Amino acid sequence: MRDDKQWPRLRVGDWADTRDTLHMWLQIVGKIRMAHAPAVNHWWHVTLYPSARGLTTSLVPYRDGGFEIEFDFLDHQLHLRTTDGRSRSVALEPKSVAVFYRQTMAALAELGVATTIHAVPNEVERAIPFAEDEVHDAYDREAAQLFWRQLLRAEEVLGRFRSGFVGKASPVHFFWGAMDLAYTRFSGRIAPPHPGGAPNCPPSVMREGYSHELASFGFWPGGGEEGAFYSYAYVEPAGYAERPVRPQAAYYDRDLRELLLPYEAVAGAKDPDAVLTEFLHSSYEAAADLGGWDRRALDGASTDAAAG
Repeated sequence: MRDDKQWPRLRVGDWADTRDTLHMWLQIVGKIRMAHAPAVNHWWHVTLYPSARGLTTSLVPYRDGGFEIEFDFLDHQLHLRTTDGRSRSVALEPKSVAVFYRQTMAALAELGVATTIHAVPNEVERAIPFAEDEVHDAYDREAAQLFWRQLLRAEEVLGRFRSGFVGKASPVHFFWGAMDLAYTRFSGRIAPPHPGGAPNCPPSVMREGYSHELASFGFWPGGGEEGAFYSYAYVEPAGYAERPVRPQAAYYDRDLRELLLPYEAVAGAKDPDAVLTEFLHSSYEAAADLGGWDRRALDGASTDAAAG
């Protein structure tokens, strides 16, 4: 039997084409959720969630019922299901974004879920309309499944870390814009308007996402040979870039303005969970201490105490 406690190894260079295709497919499904889900602050209503088989929209309300869309990385199918028992599937296999888009929208129409989306990707430099994207067409089944298993391991540690905070905090969820699993803590203070700057993403989107002072943590398939864990603060306090964080492999990337910990430094460690937890705690402390957060009011039980 497979040991799901292992941290899967997947070099970014070995699956870059699949990653970029899957990114576009995830954007299509995420935008479908966004078209129907009630708005929640910081765009929390548009995210996807790791599931027992892949990534899911969770239940999305529609008329007098609802629907769910799930990427199944075990059977390699996109499942579309409604609360009245009907379903459709789209095969996850090598195919262009244009074909996947047509098939997915056709499946929705067959289920009677009338949907219109802004059919152009966000947060990527080259934003090819989905219906015209014949460039991205790769799908490596093993790589997609390994990425999902990376997300499961990251979600478990982030979930335990989340339990040690009593202030306002996000779920652990997957943002399809940047293709990252993320968790965010808030100081409780309003932040100055975000200047924007994400490619093919209106400044208003960034202003809503960063309306309040925060520290964010997550994982994405970039920033290292096997991806990277990250942490950043908005507004970044003075001295944040120079503040030492743990473990030793972590560093501040001045181009991204983020603290990074290469995935391989976690997966290759004797105790990967402990190494990642150390990074999360020390990077939070950097943001909160330098930013003057009221930690007596915000910090709850420690991760170890919560787990016990």
